[in-house]
Amino acid sequence: MPLLENLFMLIFGHALADFVLQPDAMGYGKNRNDKIHDNEQSLFPVWYYWLTAHALVHGGVVFLITDSLLLGVIETIIHWITDFAKCEGWIGMHQDQAIHIGCKLGYSFILYYGIFNLHLT
Repeated sequence: MPLLENLFMLIFGHALADFVLQPDAMGYGKNRNDKIHDNEQSLFPVWYYWLTAHALVHGGVVFLITDSLLLGVIETIIHWITDFAKCEGWIGMHQDQAIHIGCKLGYSFILYYGIFNLHLT
C-alpha cells in the first residue's frame, strides 16, 4: 500500500476507534481516578477492563489495516500505556493524540520501507 494511503487509513482508523467507537462509559470507565469508580458496590466494570478493551480496539484496527499482528500488538500496548498516562494526568490530551498519531506515522514508514518482517508466522 502506498505510504500516504496507509497513513490516511491508520489515522482514519484512529479517529474511528478513539472517538466513534469509544462510548462515554468507556471514556470515563478507563480512568481509574474517575468518580464513576467511587462506589465499591458498583456493577460497573473495573477501570483496567475498560482501558484494555479500548486499547484492544485500537490494536485490532491497526491489525485490520496493516495485516500485521505484530503492529496490532504493539499498538495495543502503546495505546494502553499512553491512555493510562493521560488518565493519571502525566500528559494532556494534545500529547496523548500526538503520541497516537506519531505511532501511525512510524507504522506507515515501517511498512512502506519494509524495515521489519512484521508477520508472525
